[in-house]
Amino acid sequence: MARAIWSGSISFGLVSVPVKAFAAVRDHSVHFNQLERKTGARINYKKVSEKTGEEVSADDIESAYEIASGKYVVVEEEELEKLRPRKSRTIDISDFVDLGEIDPIYYERTYWLGPDGEAAERPYRLLLAAMESEGKAGIGTVVMRKKQYLAAIRPLDGALAMSTMRFADEVVPQDDVDALPGKGQEPDAKELKLASQIIGSLATDWDPSRYHDTYTEELKSLIEAKAKGKEIVVEEEAPAESSVLDLVQALEASLEAARKGGGKKMASEVAKAAERLAEEADDDGDGDDKKPSGRANKAPANKPAAKKTASKRAPARAGGRKSA
Repeated sequence: MARAIWSGSISFGLVSVPVKAFAAVRDHSVHFNQLERKTGARINYKKVSEKTGEEVSADDIESAYEIASGKYVVVEEEELEKLRPRKSRTIDISDFVDLGEIDPIYYERTYWLGPDGEAAERPYRLLLAAMESEGKAGIGTVVMRKKQYLAAIRPLDGALAMSTMRFADEVVPQDDVDALPGKGQEPDAKELKLASQIIGSLATDWDPSRYHDTYTEELKSLIEAKAKGKEIVVEEEAPAESSVLDLVQALEASLEAARKGGGKKMASEVAKAAERLAEEADDDGDGDDKKPSGRANKAPANKPAAKKTASKRAPARAGGRKSA
């Protein structure tokens, strides 16, 4: 049973809708503890003075902001408390904007909003239906965990969702990133057509269940196998070998591969198509081994992946090592 992390109300105009917020996302990353290799004891971190090298108690630690190298301004906890936003149980919607106008770069974390009690269901459903009909999102502020957030209230899959958002000054402007391309030469018409065809051949309906964090899945399988004392064999990938193709050849090869194999088989199909194009580029009919200028070089056949056995150690004890 999910537990509410915040309760309050959505306020717009003279209407107030009591709601509860529930986490809509969760982290599936694998987190490790650090152990001493010889004893298996947990490694703890202590707060140590840089000057004396001795551990410092919590009562002797204060907060400070570095204004210049080695120069700090100390801020007392009482001063911080006065500046912290006051606890609020209301999300005051100040604006309704078109949902499509909000760039995803502003979204931070999402929560489900449910009606808080039977009396709240009618205004909740009214707000949901009206926002769905108009395609709007409500923008306001909310205070959670002693911090103020910009928030977007939006309809999502038949319910209201609240997404905390970044403020405008937290988004890095494109002008601050030198590596981003500016205005330049327009793409060649043939190249643009081929690129559009590749996109079209891979186009499909959005289905998030199709995508998996394969690294985390493999990591969990490895941990489970080691806990059972099994020997771990790791597949070593052969180094990538690719042809030097011009852009049009690469696009044509990618389009053919996409039509054949789709997204999942794209890499292997592209490699085959690229190799075939390279062979055609080498076959100039005069028996000369020299490569024609501007043509592709032949891609060596991919070598089968080699197997590498992990360094032999004593098998992991069932259940893993216990924390100290």
